[in-house]
Amino acid sequence: MNSANTTHHQKFLNMNVLGIDFGTVITGLSYFCVGREPFPTPFGRIVYKDDPQLVSDLVKIINNEAIELIVIGLPVYMDGNESEMTLKVKAFAGLLRAEVPELSFEYQDETLTSVAAKERMESSPQYNFKYDPKKIDEVAATIILEDFFKC
Repeated sequence: MNSANTTHHQKFLNMNVLGIDFGTVITGLSYFCVGREPFPTPFGRIVYKDDPQLVSDLVKIINNEAIELIVIGLPVYMDGNESEMTLKVKAFAGLLRAEVPELSFEYQDETLTSVAAKERMESSPQYNFKYDPKKIDEVAATIILEDFFKC
């Protein structure tokens, strides 16, 4: 683990963290308590209707799980430039932040997380070595948290 990731672990030690793979069809979630659990785990998905509905659903989870940190996957092009979806994610993060201003928010590059999630499913007995489209978003959200903390 490099020093930046050690710092993340120290900075967020014992915090309940929610990872979000924002999508305009399905939003995937993952959960991690730094220092208590060995690694992030999938935490379900929310069917997207609109931003207010998604914010409302997330606020319920945040309150029920005593979430203290949100890590949102930020989609960018392979060259690092922002896409239209990057702007949507940032706008959504602003709406969520307005509802829970006491929380810490971080972005994590989510480049190729869906590809990695599919590969993980196809190589894991946990998923019967099969791609499951109903779980892809929460597995991608898990990878977002793993990348943030370099688990």
